[in-house]
Amino acid sequence: MTEPAWEREPAPDERAEMGKDLPPEQALALLAAKIRVCVECDLSQSRTQAVPGEGSACAKIMFVGEAPGAVEDKTGRPFVGPSGKLLDAMLQDIGLERADVFIGNVNRCRPPGNRDPLAWEVAACNPWLQAQLRVIGPKIVCPMGRFALEALVDPRAKISKVHGQPIEKEGILYVPLFHPAAALHRQDLRDTLLADMRGLKELLVERGLW
Repeated sequence: MTEPAWEREPAPDERAEMGKDLPPEQALALLAAKIRVCVECDLSQSRTQAVPGEGSACAKIMFVGEAPGAVEDKTGRPFVGPSGKLLDAMLQDIGLERADVFIGNVNRCRPPGNRDPLAWEVAACNPWLQAQLRVIGPKIVCPMGRFALEALVDPRAKISKVHGQPIEKEGILYVPLFHPAAALHRQDLRDTLLADMRGLKELLVERGLW
């Protein structure tokens, strides 16, 4: 009997190293193609399509959310629903466009009913995220929301306490942000997210990345 992917030793190292000898654009395209056919967890059975992420292969900033929503599941593109429109508006507020950054998610398949991703689903998808981080080599990564923060920075961290605060880890500067989906429904979080995005711009200038 074959063990489920999350119970066996998968090939996280193999996936994380995929495309390492290719130019960044080609490596990112290879990863996207592999993600679209990934069956490492059961979310592959319920998705319409996987959402690899999109943006510049040389982006200095990478935004990472939780998982695709209904619109993303249909289109195969990240953050194109209501929360994506809010993210676009906030990027434009600080002088950035989608083409300037890379946008993705911790999980590349939509959980049924938009439920929270399970721990083993996050673990099964993590090598793809690590591979994209290696290829792109961003200077700043913005985990958006609790799941991205826990997966990328610290499983004990609380977004309400560390949002907008730069956290250095393994040569990458992480700037946690509230998820735009949460900000859609609360004006106070929208104001906080906008303030943190503007703080991100100040950090970019300070680091000579602007």
